[in-house]
Amino acid sequence: MKPVLALVGRPNVGKSTLFNRMTKSRDAIVADFAGLTRDRHYGDGRLGEHEYIVVDTGGFEPTAESGIYKEMAKQTRQAVAEADAVVFVVDVRAGVSGQDHDIARYLRTVGKKVLIAANKAEGMTEAPQLGEFFELGMGAPHPVSAAHGQGVRSLIEAALEDFVFEEADADAALDDPDRPIRLAVAGRPNVGKSTLINTWLGEERLVAFDLPGTTRDAISVPFERGGQKFELIDTAGLRRKGKVFESIEKFSVVKTLQAIADANVVLLLLDATQGVTDQDAHIAGYILDSGRAVVLAVNKWDAVDSYQREMLQRSIEQRLAFLKFAPVLHISAIKRQGLGPVWKSIADAWASATKTLPTPVLTRLLAEAVAFQQPKRAGAFRPKLRYAHQGGRNPPLIVIHGNSLDHITDAYRRFLEGRFRAHFKLTGTPLRIEMKSSRNPFAEKDS
Repeated sequence: MKPVLALVGRPNVGKSTLFNRMTKSRDAIVADFAGLTRDRHYGDGRLGEHEYIVVDTGGFEPTAESGIYKEMAKQTRQAVAEADAVVFVVDVRAGVSGQDHDIARYLRTVGKKVLIAANKAEGMTEAPQLGEFFELGMGAPHPVSAAHGQGVRSLIEAALEDFVFEEADADAALDDPDRPIRLAVAGRPNVGKSTLINTWLGEERLVAFDLPGTTRDAISVPFERGGQKFELIDTAGLRRKGKVFESIEKFSVVKTLQAIADANVVLLLLDATQGVTDQDAHIAGYILDSGRAVVLAVNKWDAVDSYQREMLQRSIEQRLAFLKFAPVLHISAIKRQGLGPVWKSIADAWASATKTLPTPVLTRLLAEAVAFQQPKRAGAFRPKLRYAHQGGRNPPLIVIHGNSLDHITDAYRRFLEGRFRAHFKLTGTPLRIEMKSSRNPFAEKDS
């Protein structure tokens, strides 16, 4: 499970700049809750081999009693509740403010690990102004410059030092026939995730329920269908009866991101009555970046007419074009329609993601593709593709060796991907192609 770092602080102290630095400017996923004009932003970061999730928040005013500042404070409290560690961002050049004291007073009550990031400290690592922040009662401040990247790595290392990272065992488990397929159902709030899950659990023989999860109460539900074992990773806020949460807490982006990262296959649920939204596209992009096998299911298909269906189909083709390898199924969770093909597509996607691609076959397919259409010439040279082999699974990785391969165009990569996909019947899984050019032994010699 990826650790979560929440950035909090008063307005204009550089939280968003620090967020971009920690995530290397990756596009954030936005929790666009209705009625809120300030949202939490989510992104992925990496420190060496360790990945983490960063949550950026709006300006925090813990004592706000009404209006937008109250809503922003509510968002920040939720981010803190989801976090494993809190980075309290302050402005070293402006010094300690009364609002900083209010935030510190709140953070001391939440029982979370808190680090003070004294931002805008370029050239001030030994400055006496840093001493002011000891009065917040949260230990020594970490001088950083989010704009220039100074001190950010040390800050992240300090935030993650107490977190125990699990050893990755995915590759070793790919060939284990008894290992269940880990399935995450992802999507925006109110698309029908809970309805779909409850429908499944009502139809299938339940082996176990409500297993102990993480500190954010993630639930895994093992069950079996047609002899295939599955493990459902809940992202829908499924809980035992009697547990009631505020509406804003029924959907946790953190839980969705962690569920996607832990899953083998992701079922991305769309709402036929609302079309493809920005948040659908953000979640789909995260699934693709994570390399997870994916199946698209359009729920509430029975609630739209033929014109809406046609518009929705176009919207999927345009806004989710990067997932064109994923099967699209039309279902009605509440009426239990179209659910059988979903299971077949999930099994097919996992089989494709873990398929073994023999080197002789890959090399033959590569030669046939080049014979059919050669790559474009780059100046006086034409890239030469010599042979290919499989470099990994889940998702499949094909490594192509040759000369001048850095000149291969994106269009030609897509052409090769299409040929490989068609032969191996790969569906529902990303396919990554890596080009490795042979080194010219004379290139580095002085003339």
